[in-house]
Amino acid sequence: MSGIVRVGQLFSGTVTPATTRETSKSSSEGNVSFDKLLHDEFIKLSHHASKRLEQRGIELGKDELQKIALAIDKADAKGSKETLVLLQDTAFIVNVKNRTIVTAVNGSSLTEGVFTQIDSAVIIS
Repeated sequence: MSGIVRVGQLFSGTVTPATTRETSKSSSEGNVSFDKLLHDEFIKLSHHASKRLEQRGIELGKDELQKIALAIDKADAKGSKETLVLLQDTAFIVNVKNRTIVTAVNGSSLTEGVFTQIDSAVIIS
């Protein structure tokens, strides 16, 4: 996974890899701003979603952002407006038109299993 994003780092504007698993990454790449990662994937993050990511300890890396972006593209191609994106053990509600993650749910919050005001779901393997 490249460049894990922790919500606590959102406000500092930099992303530092959580581990040294990326030995092949060149040192010239340095830190990448979260805004740049989101912009590269054309995804916005609502204020509410930012809080939920922080509260629930959800980390988004570049790979996850790319998968979410692809899911949004698929939902958009089908005419979806509000979609549920399931990625491993995390669910994201996304406004497709604005390409905005509205909220995120994981862990025990997922056991409730009820999502309202969506018109589609995309499951990412």
